[in-house]
Amino acid sequence: MASPHASMFELQACIAEHCSPMEWPAKPHLPLLTEGRGASLGYRGHRMSKPSDLVQGTLDMLLLKILALEPMNGFAVSQRLKQVSGDVLQVSDGSLYPSLHKLEQEGWITAEWKTSEYGRRAKYYSLTRLGRRQLEKEADNWGRLSSAISRAIKLKEA
Repeated sequence: MASPHASMFELQACIAEHCSPMEWPAKPHLPLLTEGRGASLGYRGHRMSKPSDLVQGTLDMLLLKILALEPMNGFAVSQRLKQVSGDVLQVSDGSLYPSLHKLEQEGWITAEWKTSEYGRRAKYYSLTRLGRRQLEKEADNWGRLSSAISRAIKLKEA
């Protein structure tokens, strides 16, 4: 579909069109989801420019969606995101835990200490009703945004 250095916009457009992972753009490395002033998406070593409005809240939305599946600890959230994205997306601990904390402060998730399947204490996160409503809003917004990006990318050049 694209060069080995396909942009994240191409990947987002393909995802919006419900492409199978086999049709996704080739990737040199796993993208790293980080959050500083908003989330930034890009391949390791290949930063892409980011309009902050474009990716603002993307990590939060992904975390809410993962937690809508079932309550889980932070490590499991990270692994599930990687799994459901076909090994395309990963989130660093330095972005994951501050984002989970922010979601908890917003009242979109709750956290509870439990013993993990490996016998260790871990904080388990669950989506709240308020979080489910926020996820619906964010998913609707993402659908509109990704559709608009997809239309722009498909423009024919003169």
